[in-house]
Amino acid sequence: MPYPHDFEGLTALVTGGASGIGAATAALLTARGARVAVLDRDPSGAPAGCLPLKADVTSDEAVRAAVAEAADELGALHILVNNAGIGSVGTVEDNGDDEWHRVLDVNVLGMVRTTRAALPHLRHAARERPGAASITNTCSIAATAGLPQRALYSASKGAVHSLTLAMAADHVREGVRVNCVNPGTADTPWVGRLLDQAADPAAERAALEARQPMGRLVTAGEVAFAIAYLANPAAAPVTGTALAVDGGMQGLRLRPLTR
Repeated sequence: MPYPHDFEGLTALVTGGASGIGAATAALLTARGARVAVLDRDPSGAPAGCLPLKADVTSDEAVRAAVAEAADELGALHILVNNAGIGSVGTVEDNGDDEWHRVLDVNVLGMVRTTRAALPHLRHAARERPGAASITNTCSIAATAGLPQRALYSASKGAVHSLTLAMAADHVREGVRVNCVNPGTADTPWVGRLLDQAADPAAERAALEARQPMGRLVTAGEVAFAIAYLANPAAAPVTGTALAVDGGMQGLRLRPLTR
């Protein structure tokens, strides 16, 4: 069944858009009529039809140049999807200061840099087409649930959750909506690499699937659909919202299965 072209006439920038959730989002927005730019350290995996832009979100200069190029090439910027991020494994004791700085620099400050560069374009888009300007941040279930061996990653995503709410308050009167999605464990390249490092990858996958009440991992495409909902002008009243896409992991407490 073909997608509706409900993003016709809109433009979007997706960071980390060459793989995983970002690539699925860029492909979906393109299929639904948007003109999409992908910002990535290696944009070679950008979906067909997208404008590939090479930049590292830890560089303010590179981010500003890439955002300016996206707005110039696309003619406007209506939608920003802050998706670029990295993972980290361990308790609070397991990672040194350098690793803490590295993860927070990408996962939190990376969003700050991209948003800071995009806001003038988003404000203009909001004036030209009310309801069309939005920012969606990729957060995580780790922001709202205590997960083992994820201290640093959880801290970074907790910051993204709070940042989303603060940004939503700051920019709602400018016509720029800000929301985030909170995926559960998603079947992405990073999770795949994590599984490959496990002593028993099949058992580790089964354990990750079992902790989500639906009994399986979330797909990148499913998260992309949630991002598209939040970015759609039809969701104009939705701002300051964290949308869980986690198979019920955050809110459900099922009784154990009995034989």
